[in-house]
Amino acid sequence: MRAMIIVQLIIYCLIFTLMVRFSVRGGAIDGLYFYPKSVQDRAIEIGLSTRETINRKRKVFMTEFYIVMLVTLVLIIGFWNNISDFKTAYMYALLFLEVMNWYDGIVIDEVWVRYSKFWKLPGLEDVPYVQTIKQMLKKRLFLTLIWVIGAAIVAGIVVLIGRIIQSL
Repeated sequence: MRAMIIVQLIIYCLIFTLMVRFSVRGGAIDGLYFYPKSVQDRAIEIGLSTRETINRKRKVFMTEFYIVMLVTLVLIIGFWNNISDFKTAYMYALLFLEVMNWYDGIVIDEVWVRYSKFWKLPGLEDVPYVQTIKQMLKKRLFLTLIWVIGAAIVAGIVVLIGRIIQSL
């Protein structure tokens, strides 16, 4: 059972990574919404993008991202693991959301973004674009609290879908 959860967590984080990579398929400039506001402002100033383009791309990505990650999580919990009670669904959702949160902060931000040349924007090499460790930890701790609530929403969806399917 433990091995299966590890496999599922790896798949979930892989989907997360693929979503981020897909969003920047045309280069890092496509993911300018991931960068701090100071970097965005400078990119706009030198003509790399516009505020409207950045906002539009953010909305599209975040909508697609939340849908894909939510559907994937509901499928893993409710269908792959066949969980239908709220408490168990909540614990699974919390585990997956917290692993995703810290994976994003450590693997995506601290390893991929910090050490990959891919994320350096032309004309902005002198502008710091990576969070400090302190900033990353603060953000991840805040999101840890948010996902306590988010997990309850996911668990509620899993239970609701399970009941609807049982009643058919």
